Amino acid sequence: MSAAATRTTGQDHLWSVDEHLEDILATVRPLEPIELQLLDAQGCVLVEDVTVPVSLPPFDNSSMDGYAVRVADVAGASEEFPAVLTVIGDVAAGSAGLLQVGPGQAARIMTGAPLPPGAETVVPVEWTDGGMGGGPVSGMQARSLSPEGASGQVRVHRPAEVRAHVRAKGSDVRAGDLALAAGTVLGPPQIALLAAIGRGTVRVRPRPRVVVLSTGSELVQPDTELAGGQIYDSNSFALTAAARDAGAIAYRVGAVADDADTLRSTIEDQLVRADLMVTTGGVSVGAYDVVKEALSSVGDEDEAGGGVDFRKLAMQPGKPQGFGSIGPDHTPLLALPGNPVSSYVSFELFVRPAIRTLMGLEDVHRPRVRAVLETDKALTSPVGRRQFLRGKYADGTVTPVGGAGSHLIAALAQADALIVVPEDDTSVEPGTEVETILLT
Repeated sequence: MSAAATRTTGQDHLWSVDEHLEDILATVRPLEPIELQLLDAQGCVLVEDVTVPVSLPPFDNSSMDGYAVRVADVAGASEEFPAVLTVIGDVAAGSAGLLQVGPGQAARIMTGAPLPPGAETVVPVEWTDGGMGGGPVSGMQARSLSPEGASGQVRVHRPAEVRAHVRAKGSDVRAGDLALAAGTVLGPPQIALLAAIGRGTVRVRPRPRVVVLSTGSELVQPDTELAGGQIYDSNSFALTAAARDAGAIAYRVGAVADDADTLRSTIEDQLVRADLMVTTGGVSVGAYDVVKEALSSVGDEDEAGGGVDFRKLAMQPGKPQGFGSIGPDHTPLLALPGNPVSSYVSFELFVRPAIRTLMGLEDVHRPRVRAVLETDKALTSPVGRRQFLRGKYADGTVTPVGGAGSHLIAALAQADALIVVPEDDTSVEPGTEVETILLT
């Protein structure tokens, strides 16, 4: 049962930001692990340690195009007195049966090819005549040489130390080593490592599926003409992008008109593809707050803790909030306010941690730092409210961007941080050190 059921709720209870977040994180649980193909697992979190089954690289191989030789055969080699060796054949990448390099012999070798038995080092082709019977070749000449263009001998003009230009077996990772620990988020380098050690699938917690829908008869799609009283729907775009940025697979639903039956039907239709549902708008005390009306009959507090609780928070912006679970699978739902800044701030504080919890991450919060407030005048804040102001952070300082209005979306686009003003502070002077939430 939701922790909300154990607290005093209703119109008279003012929740703190911490209480609301605690209730959400106590209810949301990580998704069950599944086995996924590597590319499908990108962005997911490992649920088990992955050990290396075979050393990487699995054999000694050349890091250069050149000749595999014995050290003694090129000792003292110079431009004036080159070492003349018999070329016994080629070793290409992927070669199986290897040549045996004996005294006075050399095997032409390609980058990534296994070092043949008897060879102790590799001399780059630029240190030789390329088997053409002349002086050292240039890099471009070396790349243009073909087996048919080489003679049976090669002149080496420089000595080489033991195992020069040789990648040792296991020099990257050894069999039995820990490749990736449980809890690792799989990005491109981690996917590369898994493929390199032969793993085609991996057990992970899947990326959560988040459905975002906005409400309001005044909302229209971008790229359409506005009529009187209409505005473009920006919230659903912002929150869908924010959900993807948090690591989710996010689905945006077009704006739903202010009709409770339509909204209820839309939400029920979307539950089949949702691990988390996010709505924006319709959660305050207005006459057309249809989210409250639509969800009031979805779920029942007597049925395993279902239902959505609408509450007031001691914060600005974002005072009206809703949280609960709906549908047969008790899918978590967060109902956010409709003003653009309010909805985005609410997402960062509450929805993003919920998404990261579903993913199975340990650290679900944005980083927080202490920064010096750079501003011409003191910031003011209502008593008893924790205020979150948009800011620009740089080198230990943070500068407010725009005003406190929850509709100021242009200022939000310039911000990369949130300035936190505690509930008991009604004024913050320039030069004061303030808590700052970094959004990037």
